[in-house]
Amino acid sequence: MLDPSWVSPYAPTTAERHRHAVVMRSYALRRRLVATVAAGAAVAALVVLAVALSPWLWLAAVLVGALYAIDLRRVVAGYATRAQGAAEALLARFARDEDPIARERLVTLVDRLSATFGVEAVRAEVVSDGGYNAALVPGPGGYVMVATSALVQDFALIEMEGVVAHCLARERIGVLERECVAALDLTGEAARALAGPGETFRADEVAAATIRYPLGIADALRRCRAQSVPAGSFFLDEAFDGWRWVFFNPWSDRREGVPSDLDDPEVRARALEEW
Repeated sequence: MLDPSWVSPYAPTTAERHRHAVVMRSYALRRRLVATVAAGAAVAALVVLAVALSPWLWLAAVLVGALYAIDLRRVVAGYATRAQGAAEALLARFARDEDPIARERLVTLVDRLSATFGVEAVRAEVVSDGGYNAALVPGPGGYVMVATSALVQDFALIEMEGVVAHCLARERIGVLERECVAALDLTGEAARALAGPGETFRADEVAAATIRYPLGIADALRRCRAQSVPAGSFFLDEAFDGWRWVFFNPWSDRREGVPSDLDDPEVRARALEEW
């Protein structure tokens, strides 16, 4: 008998998206920790004074606490809006590629797969860079799929499909906001901790299960891993350190694989090949 309660382990879940949202709220609250402590101290002082001097000060304590709670909620919600600035900030670091054939190739894939993944309003942009990489980032009114000219020109269709599917899978699991805020605010290990270690591996799973061809993503990762990124590429620039976690291959500048790292392209490719 079929089990009607069965859920595929490769399908994105509400609980998964909620977990990422909780991480973002926690990050926002930590950024306001000093102000929160100060507001709490002010409320506590007013309560003490209300007990000792005047009951009217209870009203002041409630008012201060309520106003700060409203402001804190505004700040936390603002991080989602802030993440929408990632597309403009990322595109500003590249020159646009003007090849209409390359753009049409990417647009065709994005239009087809965005419908498959249930992601609306995705704009495709090809940027001029010799490194193989791509990213999906939030923008005003939707998302922007950014792919390098080298990737669009050199990758086979099935490999490009794997890359685009992986990027769209990140939206489905709800990790884009974490990655983009990490890119805008942080660098190094702090950025990785906020973006979520191992989330590229998880996005591979969701993408492969959706397009039902894990080898397409594996072949794309193999190509990325084998490339020596040319001089002048953004992926050899210091600025890439903060932005790396929004990209399909966050380790474009790493020459040696790390078997214990789930975000390493070699580890991800092997897992997909063994599926």
